[in-house]
Amino acid sequence: MNFAYTIAGSEAAGVAGLQVDLKTFHELGVYGLGTLTCIVTMHPDDDWSHSFTPIAPGLISDQFDAATAAFDLDTVKIGMLGTVPTIETVAEKLRSRPWKNIVVDPVLICKGQEPGQAFDTDAALRREVLSQATVTTPNHFEALTLSGMESFTTVDDLIEAGQRIAEHGPKAVVVKGGIDFPGDDAVDVLWDGHEATVYRAPKVGDHRVNGAGCTLAAAITAELAKGTDLKEAVQIAKDVVTAGIEHRISGHAPFDTVWQGAYQH
Repeated sequence: MNFAYTIAGSEAAGVAGLQVDLKTFHELGVYGLGTLTCIVTMHPDDDWSHSFTPIAPGLISDQFDAATAAFDLDTVKIGMLGTVPTIETVAEKLRSRPWKNIVVDPVLICKGQEPGQAFDTDAALRREVLSQATVTTPNHFEALTLSGMESFTTVDDLIEAGQRIAEHGPKAVVVKGGIDFPGDDAVDVLWDGHEATVYRAPKVGDHRVNGAGCTLAAAITAELAKGTDLKEAVQIAKDVVTAGIEHRISGHAPFDTVWQGAYQH
């Protein structure tokens, strides 16, 4: 049995975070377990606004110790952390043991956080966690922020962003062009430290779908846990996300969400 571990936040509607990670791990045939870092709550009676509640660092540490004692874990995905104490706690725990794969989805800000807080968490994330990553998966906004670039209009821009972000320490970078990248294709680029690989799929609709970024990073994590080569892992992850967007789920919230089960079913 292969194991995939996630350290991430909770979103009760299942559209992001730890819930998405565990569903994705399951769909790709790995045993998933997770450590909770925060709780993000949507409020349907307040125009679906968000609140953000961090988990105490000591409890995060205890969860980590329990998970790593229960199973031999070598592959972990890092998602929403949210505060400097959380980032520092997770970083210290990551350094406490060897890892084959550390996949970092660099969530720089979450709805419900104060904008000013993002500057501190951004700096701490780069310094403490991104530097330990074997692969990181920034979205369009995160890649612009981490690379210091003003816009992405060409594939070469995405490649340059990957190269710049790699200077923060990650061995490989997957830059997601997303819905904001010009053209009819959803374009992602993998920079592995030596060469760039470009992945394309036709865009599905013209609106963002919740859970796409979490699903991509979680799928990469699951495939790496199974021993899949990184280039193939990214392709499988893109296929999972594309299928999930094509068969998106609608509910009462003002947005659709990825269905992780679409890839297998």
